[in-house]
Amino acid sequence: MSSSTDDRRFEILRAIVTDYVSTQEPIGSKALVERHHLGVSSATVRNDMAALEADGYIAQPHTSSGRIPTDKGYRMFVDRISEIKPLSAAERRAILSVLDNGVDLDDVLRRSVKLLAQLTRQVAVIQYPVLSTARVRHLEVVSLSPSRLLLVVITDTGRVEQRMVTLAEALDEDELARVRDMFSGALDGQRLEDASVAVAELATTSPPDLHEAVVTVATVLVETLVERGDDRLVLGGTSNLARSAADFSPTLGGMDIVLDALEEQVVVLKLLAHAQRTGEVTVQIGEETNTENLRSTSVISTGYGASGTVFGSVGVVGPTRMDYPGTIASVAAVAKYVGEVLADR
Repeated sequence: MSSSTDDRRFEILRAIVTDYVSTQEPIGSKALVERHHLGVSSATVRNDMAALEADGYIAQPHTSSGRIPTDKGYRMFVDRISEIKPLSAAERRAILSVLDNGVDLDDVLRRSVKLLAQLTRQVAVIQYPVLSTARVRHLEVVSLSPSRLLLVVITDTGRVEQRMVTLAEALDEDELARVRDMFSGALDGQRLEDASVAVAELATTSPPDLHEAVVTVATVLVETLVERGDDRLVLGGTSNLARSAADFSPTLGGMDIVLDALEEQVVVLKLLAHAQRTGEVTVQIGEETNTENLRSTSVISTGYGASGTVFGSVGVVGPTRMDYPGTIASVAAVAKYVGEVLADR
């Protein structure tokens, strides 16, 4: 088959995908000829559709109906999207204004998924910054009373952890300054996984007069620095699934099994694990998710972060019948700005 035939058949596939995404109706050859300037006869369009169907790119859901794209057809369509379309200046300003107003990490992430769900009309999901990749930006030790301290750990991913410490013996200002300097020196700029080791070592090398206070502070800090297993994901827009209920095949379990899968954080984290680079969007279509309950969905995701460091992943889950170019652009844009906003904090 000549490349010109290949190109023409791809244009027909692209027209079928575009029309089916917008209409939810199977597409016939007559509609293609009427809506798109394909420059060929109806007979040629019918022949090309027959060839696309034989190759598994489109399928006929009912006899006498038009054709719809298959997962293989969507995959070819996505693979031929040459570049991510940029958002308009107004769209960029709108995203930044929403995220910039976040009061803390939790709020920024909640705003991110809400915004992404609105932009794509799909379910949005974002992973909390993976602490093992984070570094300690600042440690503050605040004296609330001579025997009570407040520890504040701030990471470069925007996470702020606060812990109270009650000491067996009171510290004077000089002793507090020495403790603060010891821990700040051990932690500053360290990756969290290395920081917990450095803190544990302080407990064994501290001067005798501060030993008890250092051990107490070190114990609390190690617990703070070790990655927590909870609150790993934020989801938004699950109600958008109801709008697409007809897209979820009853033979594959319908919409309910998709909701069940989304409640399993480990399932979603596994899907997001494919997207651990910034600036590169991953698209998993149907069977490619390798998840039984998500065979009627597509997952579009990417990493977010700053200065080459990936903090976590962000993406959307929706039916395979989705606006891929628009969704890819929205996921890429939100990821870019979440990384920038968190890096500036």
